[in-house]
Amino acid sequence: MKTKSKLYYHNFVEVFGFDPKNADAVFNKAISVRDQFKPLVSSITPHAAYSVSKELRNKLKELFAINAAKVHISQFSNDRTIKNTFKLYDNNLIEGVLIPAPERMTACVSSQVGCSLTCKFCATGYMERKRNLNPDEIYDQVVLLDQQSKLNYNHPLTNIVYMGMGEPLLNYANVMKSIERITAEDGLNMAARRITVSTAGIAKMIKKLGDDQVKFNLALSLHAANDAKRNEIMPINEQNSLKALAEALKYYYSKTKNPVTYEYILFDNFNDELEDAAELAAFCKHLPCKVNIIEYNPISFADFVNTKEAKTDAFAA
Repeated sequence: MKTKSKLYYHNFVEVFGFDPKNADAVFNKAISVRDQFKPLVSSITPHAAYSVSKELRNKLKELFAINAAKVHISQFSNDRTIKNTFKLYDNNLIEGVLIPAPERMTACVSSQVGCSLTCKFCATGYMERKRNLNPDEIYDQVVLLDQQSKLNYNHPLTNIVYMGMGEPLLNYANVMKSIERITAEDGLNMAARRITVSTAGIAKMIKKLGDDQVKFNLALSLHAANDAKRNEIMPINEQNSLKALAEALKYYYSKTKNPVTYEYILFDNFNDELEDAAELAAFCKHLPCKVNIIEYNPISFADFVNTKEAKTDAFAA
């Protein structure tokens, strides 16, 4: 990595008219300083002192910009959850959530500005997809939520879930790059097994995860194990049927040996009957998995409400 980086640095120095004879010394000094202050990298300001000439610093300012995401609004809930709106360099807004629990601190991050999948129960599904997030914009969310976790709960992040705005598998390359950065030694150095990517279900991309033999966890937003019902609430199912998803998930498991998590929101009088539970149980037989029953957070413009507690208990029994 250092050799490759050094080559890039030499090329930069020569292209912009600086003395290449000094490139080695400056590069080695930069590496030394970086290694000494690695724990503080995330807090270095644009005004920090560097062993780089003023001329080169000015040239860098002309050529590059640091477009870091920033916290725009933070909302503290009674359950200690912190819901954030992050502002991007182009003034687009995305959401990220810090979710505290007794033994973990989880960051929920977005992968796109908006979403194109139009899931009927999801607020983001009623927004147009404006663009994909860059790897650094995803990474910035994690860093900001980690800072919030340390500041408010005196504990670093332990887990990350890609369950915010957008469909991660429709921004595949950038999501993968962000995870590479999060797990890197000079990134957050987080184990891949502590990261979960959630998808609405895109069969060919699930197979690609298998081909890439990813180490992180995969979750499928299922919400119905019946094609007719799933088509009704998740139009993506019309091109990615439950049969296609089952085949893709079996392929994924054969390549990674990672169990899959199925997310299932119980909607009142829609997918909460015992026959729905039986269909879910049958779908679970395809491969090792676990099921998360999720409480619905209603939105004003969608005709869905939480199921009753008695039905939840009967469904899970």
